Amino acid sequence: MTLPAPYPPLVSGGEGLDRYPGDTSALAARMAAVYGVPAEQVLPVRGLTHGLELAWRLAARDGGSVEAPKAEPYDSLAAIYPAKGEPGVIVIRALGSPEAVGEMAARVAPALLVVDEGLIEFSDSVSAVTIVADQPNLIVLRSLSLAYGLAGARVGAAIAQAPTLARLASVLEPYALPEPLVRLAMQALDPSRMIETAERIASVRRERERVVRELGRQMPVEPGVGPIIMTRPEERAAALAGLKAYGVEADLSGERLRLPISIKSEVNDRLLAAFGLTPAKRRPARVGQAVRDTKETRIVCAVDLDAPGPVKIETGVGFFDHMLEQIAAHGGFSLRLQCEGDLHTDPHHTIEDSAIALGQALKQALGERKGIARYGFVLPMDEANATVSIDLSGRPFPLFEGAFETPFIGDYRTDLTAHVFRSLAEAMGAAVHIKVTGQDDHHKTEAVYKAFGRALRQAIRVEGDAVPSTKGVL
Repeated sequence: MTLPAPYPPLVSGGEGLDRYPGDTSALAARMAAVYGVPAEQVLPVRGLTHGLELAWRLAARDGGSVEAPKAEPYDSLAAIYPAKGEPGVIVIRALGSPEAVGEMAARVAPALLVVDEGLIEFSDSVSAVTIVADQPNLIVLRSLSLAYGLAGARVGAAIAQAPTLARLASVLEPYALPEPLVRLAMQALDPSRMIETAERIASVRRERERVVRELGRQMPVEPGVGPIIMTRPEERAAALAGLKAYGVEADLSGERLRLPISIKSEVNDRLLAAFGLTPAKRRPARVGQAVRDTKETRIVCAVDLDAPGPVKIETGVGFFDHMLEQIAAHGGFSLRLQCEGDLHTDPHHTIEDSAIALGQALKQALGERKGIARYGFVLPMDEANATVSIDLSGRPFPLFEGAFETPFIGDYRTDLTAHVFRSLAEAMGAAVHIKVTGQDDHHKTEAVYKAFGRALRQAIRVEGDAVPSTKGVL
């Protein structure tokens, strides 16, 4: 059946879902760009487990068996596809170097060597995809579940030489990858997401190191990578009960306890508290994130008002990137912003929408605005002078006084400067009054951005615990 349904579904965002899934070539191309291989070497699959199942199906069809570690999900697949003959497929978890994988592939040939790289993004290891072109019996499985936050969507990739992928695809069921999953994967892998995805992975790795260090003082912790820790507490049942009491999900794997690592330090602190390890009390990080997708732009912006870095900005408009860096540097906070916009038309949408996303992220990070200084002001730059006054009142009111004679600085349109700060004021809920004078439009523009950063630095500074308003709320 390939004819469409007689009408679209009664669901939000269901446009096009009345038709059966089409080919996945666009997703394969995007995955290929992310993994650094040709598109013909990528077969999108329904999660890494689905890629493994295809290997079991292939072995069963050919009258062979699969040799794999004694662990899940391998044990469940082995129960579904009982061994019938000599191993035609060898499954290993990512280990060692690509050179070691290559040596093993040559040793087990003509059997297929399947490498499970579900956690490779969280390690310093070099992926075995770098040697796929040299190993005709090698299949590398990758996943979007943990590194890209799509565990519930089930999307992954099998990476191998084209003839090997054709063998794998010969046991692939029709319509294997539903259209909603393809759409989600394309969004998660969009270039606008790459900076923040890398920072998320780095944050989890830092949190993992911290939790392992603390837990290691009390019990054996196995080396490993990724957002899961394997440990062996003396009383496993009691440990599970304690974790549940603190709202932390965990499970048993044989005699070992599997513990989750969150990107949120407060969640990991609850895990440690369940084992009687109480970290020093600290104010929750003031972090905010905005994801803004329109027909003209795709943007991810994240801020941490209590961390000076990292600052990474890619909008495709060089001078604007530099100006946003000035806001973050002089504001004293971490900013990651990446935008894929319609620059072939004009930088207007990219600049305006990026300002909106930054304002939304700042608003989220400010939260209830407890303890902040609330107000900020000032900045001379050579002959130019910029005065910026900020009130983080929750009430947007932009006011901009100044004019520019030079229409462009690089690809940046100077007439959009007022637009930027209007968007920021409206999106983050603040009164922002700006006045700039001078002769050099470059100096005037840069002075405005720097002064805004300095004023914002003053306004977001934590001075206590109370909301700075006689109303008790902002």
